[in-house]
Amino acid sequence: MRPNATKLFLSILFVCSSISSFAQNKTTLYVGGYTNGDAKGEGIYTFEFNSETGALKNQKLVAKATSPSYLAISSDKKTIYSVSESKNYLNSNSGAIASFKVLADGMLEKNAEISSYGANPCHLSLNSKGDKLVVSNYTGGTFSLFSVLKDGRIDTIQQVVNLNNDSIKAHTHSAQFYKNDLFIADLGINTLERYSFSDTIYTPKQTITMAEKSGPRHFAMTKNADFIYVINEYGATISTLQNTGTEYKKIKDTSTLGENYKGKNSCADIHLSSDEKFLYGSNRGENTIVVFERNKKDGSLRKIQSISCHGDWPRNFTIGPKGSFLLVANKKSSNIAIFLIDKASGELTYIYDVKSPNPTCLQF
Repeated sequence: MRPNATKLFLSILFVCSSISSFAQNKTTLYVGGYTNGDAKGEGIYTFEFNSETGALKNQKLVAKATSPSYLAISSDKKTIYSVSESKNYLNSNSGAIASFKVLADGMLEKNAEISSYGANPCHLSLNSKGDKLVVSNYTGGTFSLFSVLKDGRIDTIQQVVNLNNDSIKAHTHSAQFYKNDLFIADLGINTLERYSFSDTIYTPKQTITMAEKSGPRHFAMTKNADFIYVINEYGATISTLQNTGTEYKKIKDTSTLGENYKGKNSCADIHLSSDEKFLYGSNRGENTIVVFERNKKDGSLRKIQSISCHGDWPRNFTIGPKGSFLLVANKKSSNIAIFLIDKASGELTYIYDVKSPNPTCLQF
């Protein structure tokens, strides 16, 4: 074969191999964000993501929606759930939530919409069976529980819990199920609340108070729930909570910031690696992702890296399906930054970024 022909053949082979690799490892990344104020987003977007190479491409608006700032996905990937972070749904002092059916062409079709029973819903999550949905209403200071039908549609409201009290305004920020328990982080009353399911409702089981003015926002739980790591928005700390058998006890607060950083900061998101050896958190202000090595026996954390998020205001981040990449939603700079994860050390290496309008939530 002549040299030019050989070169052409190898180029074609490389391209075909790359296309085949992308097809085999392609997954969908859903992106939520704000659509009000100076935001330019129109709703929920998708990208195609290659879990082997880290390639992120083909941005597509799949559903127009009002400020879908947080998303959740059913385990079968057939339904997307979204908040509508507002306080004027149907002229009430509440936001809304919606469920969307994923169509064959990747577009989303809204099949249910309902009041969130609280102003400015900012987070939602499903239980392991996928038949319950919990929504955190930030301004309302409530969390609301809904039933979910077998086809994924949001059904009816089951319970609304008001965390406000006479002296303190609640700001409910996130909630997660674990078996029969439900955990709720509230930035306003400065607690992680633990509720347990009894008969038909969730009832209070434990209140864990954070250090003064910490502002618990999001949290990550180990698979057996022996440890919970709470990232504190105001305190720029991660609180380590350990299950003693009957209750959770706070054992330590660890700073998320570099020793020389003196500016303002608001922590945002937190995630464990799939092997639970490493913990990641986002700093808005310092604009970094902080990496900790985790001792699996006693739950202690050792900071090993603090790396620029390569953007402004890292609101939310996620780890790719195969655990090889970490993707960061930088809200104010309207970009998603992609990092390679060293699975042995846990450390991150920045690769590149792509534009996306005011992203606040990334979900696979």
